[in-house]
Amino acid sequence: MTRSVPFTRRGVLAGGAATGALALAPGSAFAAYPDRPVTVIVPWGAGGGTDATGRMIAALLEKRLGSTFNVVNRTGGSGVVGHSAIATAEPDGYTLGLVTVEIAMMHHVGLTELTSTDYTPLGLMNADSAGVTVSSESDYQDIASLAEAIKASEPGTFKASGTGQGGIWHLALIGWLLSMDLAPDHVTWVPSEGAAPALQDLVAGGVDLVTVSLAETKGMVDAGRAVNLALMAEERAPSHPDVPTLKESGGDFSLAAWRGICGPKGMDAEAADAISAALAEIAVDPEFVEFMNNRGFGIHYLDPAAHAEMMAKTDEVMSGALKAAGLAAG
Repeated sequence: MTRSVPFTRRGVLAGGAATGALALAPGSAFAAYPDRPVTVIVPWGAGGGTDATGRMIAALLEKRLGSTFNVVNRTGGSGVVGHSAIATAEPDGYTLGLVTVEIAMMHHVGLTELTSTDYTPLGLMNADSAGVTVSSESDYQDIASLAEAIKASEPGTFKASGTGQGGIWHLALIGWLLSMDLAPDHVTWVPSEGAAPALQDLVAGGVDLVTVSLAETKGMVDAGRAVNLALMAEERAPSHPDVPTLKESGGDFSLAAWRGICGPKGMDAEAADAISAALAEIAVDPEFVEFMNNRGFGIHYLDPAAHAEMMAKTDEVMSGALKAAGLAAG
């Protein structure tokens, strides 16, 4: 079974069918690989969503391929250190990594020369669209009224947060504003060290909205302190069926953070085939599905070819958003 993640001019993710990889079979041509432990590099810190996802995928790869898959966190440089470690590893199939959406952003802001073309895509596994969330005390309890108020306001009247300056959730806000024919700084961005402090600022009244994934808002929403107004996606999230998309309210923008398994460029073909076939199975494995659903993470599988195409398209979209915001290098 294959799940596709769409992409269009107006957003990063939109539809193109992806063909599923063949399932592994005992005695297949892949039986020789792997014959020793495999390292799985996670470019972000232990305990976060990327780390948790990477460890679950590694555990399920072990079950299917009969060898140890060791997760190693390589952090630093806003993701550059870990992504570099994946790209520069020997392409023999014994070093893989969880490549995230930041690979489509880092080179545009001058942090690295790495791009998605420096990897062998093996399968997209996850994508979480940005949401629009307000305090439960907000005057705006639906996305249409909030959008109209923002359009009618003077620049700088509204404040938003969710991550650092130029991060994925900042670009989500910028894309939404541009789709409404507003300047990218019409809403003032208040940088934060992630979703948690941004949400604290939201309920304290320091900002008017946050644009982070719905999974990150779960604690505040469940506590009745915040309300999810909309999702920047083509379809409603199965984990949040009551949250409408922007499109349902007259908007036309979508964007998601994503995670996929990659090897270095030119990865051994036998190893790449074995990993990609296993990932296709993992995407529909009940254990993986339950794990992701319990955390509110979106399961979006793309086979290697579609994974590569999606990464290239994301790079194009991020380039435009960063330039519009004046955050691109050069």
